[in-house]
Amino acid sequence: MSSQSESERETVRLWRAYRTVHEMCADRGYEFEEGEGMEPLDDFKRKFSMNGISVDRNLLAFSARPSAAMLEKHADRSPPPGTVRVEFNGDSNVGIRQLRTFAHFITENNFATGIFISAANVTPSAFKVIPSLLPTVLEVFQEQDLLVNITRHELVPKHVLLSDKEKKALLERYRVKETQLPRIQVTDPVAKYLGLKRGQVVKIIRQSVTAGRYASYRWAI
Repeated sequence: MSSQSESERETVRLWRAYRTVHEMCADRGYEFEEGEGMEPLDDFKRKFSMNGISVDRNLLAFSARPSAAMLEKHADRSPPPGTVRVEFNGDSNVGIRQLRTFAHFITENNFATGIFISAANVTPSAFKVIPSLLPTVLEVFQEQDLLVNITRHELVPKHVLLSDKEKKALLERYRVKETQLPRIQVTDPVAKYLGLKRGQVVKIIRQSVTAGRYASYRWAI
């Protein structure tokens, strides 16, 4: 395979991951300029590459603010939703240094959340250091996991994050404690897509031939 073909294949992969992460942020409630992140492949190449083939990952970084609807829904959250920062990293080895540098950048620039997208596998030791970066909210994805938006698959039911107020109303309505709800791991692919945190509750809406639409709830652990 020629080097040009390899560059073209990598460009297509980055384009697909770039689209998915924009869809992910939009599904969480962040807003962008119209059309941002949805560029056709040719426009993506022209916008983010020097030679029309190889894409510079540093140019793919972007920030997004919470929409008015997101702020209203989570008005009772402390702290309230804030700006998210997304960066792509093309290093062949990704460890503690890269995550600490990114966490420092998020903190220094007052971003509420950071999403780090890596081309390479992140070392286990780097994952272990993430809790020590608190209060920085740092999420890590691999490019290969964003090539397809899993939530668009017909077999994946719709997941909706409940606000703290909605969660409280749910527990009161059914007279249950959150620990009595079925559970979902925060490492679940859809939970990661939505950025679920421990203790949050997600509503899962399914289609049924006999019952039509019905909802169930999961507590994130």
